[in-house]
Parts: sequence; C-alpha cells; structure tokens
Amino acid sequence: MTATAIPGYDYGTAQVAHAPLSLADFELLKQAVMFGPDDERYLRMAGEVLADQIDDVLDLWYGFVGSHPHLLYYFTDGQGHAQNEYLAAVRRRFGQWILDTCRRPYDQVWLDYAYEIGLRHHRHKKNQTDHVQAVPHIHFRYMVAFMYPITATIKPFLAKKGHSPEEVEAMYQAWFKSVVMQVALWSAPYVASEDF
Repeated sequence: MTATAIPGYDYGTAQVAHAPLSLADFELLKQAVMFGPDDERYLRMAGEVLADQIDDVLDLWYGFVGSHPHLLYYFTDGQGHAQNEYLAAVRRRFGQWILDTCRRPYDQVWLDYAYEIGLRHHRHKKNQTDHVQAVPHIHFRYMVAFMYPITATIKPFLAKKGHSPEEVEAMYQAWFKSVVMQVALWSAPYVASEDF
C-alpha cells in the first residue's frame, strides 16, 4: 500500500494542524538532542535497512502493546473490547511513520505532521481520524514511556543487513535522537502553550 492510499495518512495536506513551534525553534530542538547532518544520513541508511522489515517491527511493537492490558486499553472502548479495525488502521500509519522518520526531510511539513500525531493521541483529535469510539485520550506518561520500547527494540533490525557495528550504532543513535524529538513534539497538546 502506498503512503497516499493509507486511510487517515494526511502528511503534507491542509488537514494537518500547523505546529506551534517555529522552524528556528525546531533547529534549537535539534541542537538540544545533538541531531545533525550525519544523523540525517544515517536515518536514510536506516530507512533502507528497515523498509522490508516494517511488518516484523510492527509485529514486535504490537505484541508488546497487546501483552500489556494497560497499553492495549487505549485501543478499546473502555470496557475491555479491543477495536480491531482501529488497531489495523493505526498499524498502517505506524509503519509509514517508521519510513517517514527515516526518509522525510525534517522541514515544516514534517514538523507539522509530528504535531498532528500528538494531537491524535490527545483528546483534541483522538479517534477522529478513524471515526471510532475508543478511549478518548492517551495519558501523557505513556507517550514518554513508549520512547524506550520503540527505540531499544529497533537496534536488532538495524543489524540485520550486514552493516558494521559502527554503522549500526550510528543508525541507532540517529533513530533515538529522532524519537526523542518527536516525543517532545507529540507532547505539545499536553502542555500549556506558554510552557511548551
């Protein structure tokens, strides 16, 4: 499935909210996580490595969420009934997010979509994209906590294509920096604008 055919994937469209962070502020955020041109290069390499492993990565991540009822809860109706169509729809966008993390330029369009992802986890827009009746809000603590599993579990996948240990580590560090930046951006709806 191409990115444009993924339901609810609105990257670069007018449906995406404008991020509350300027490009100048975004550059400072990059500096704060030590993200530079080498990281962009290693993320491109990671994208090549991960492209044919997306389903395996998602199987691992979904297995993790599914094995923890307090995380799976956010994909339920609040009464313990999983919303399987919702899980499937999010999975397709999650796979595209992996590719976007590695392949897209980190420009205004990328910045806006990172903010949009945060809105879709917050009561502002959760459930609206897929028109579901699931739990209406993901608690902020899990936004931050999920940073670890989606980082720590990626390294074995990066090591599967015969790159040197140094290249694998560089791809991993670039991924880690990007995830930290994105979680910071996803946090914007949870934080008072004057505090963000």
